[in-house]
Amino acid sequence: MEMSFVYKAFLAVALISGLTIGTGKAFAEQWYFYITNGTDAKLTGLYASEDGRQWGKFNLGGGVPAGKSVKLIWDSSTNDESCEQYLKAVFSDGSESKSNKFDFCENLDDPIVFE
Repeated sequence: MEMSFVYKAFLAVALISGLTIGTGKAFAEQWYFYITNGTDAKLTGLYASEDGRQWGKFNLGGGVPAGKSVKLIWDSSTNDESCEQYLKAVFSDGSESKSNKFDFCENLDDPIVFE
C-alpha cells in the first residue's frame, strides 16, 4: 500500500514562541502553511486527509500551546500530491475541531486558525 502524502509529510520547521526547530535540510521549492492555535488548550494532534476518511498525523513534537502559531513545511516528496486536503486538530482537553478542506497551494501566508 502506497503511503499518502500525509504520511510522507513531516514537520521541518516549527516556529513556537520565537524558537526555530529545523531538520537542516533545505528544498529548492518549499511548500508550507501556518496554523494558529486560537483556543485555550494545547493543540496536540494535527491530521490531514485527501478524502476525509483516511487520516494521517503530523508530528508536532510537544504540540502547539494556546495562542501560538506554527509554520509547517512539507517534504518535497509531496509535491505531486493534491493541493486540496482536509485538516482537523485535536486538543489536550479532548476536543476536536471540525474537519475543513483547504487549498495548500494558495494563500500560504494566511494562517489556518483553530478556534
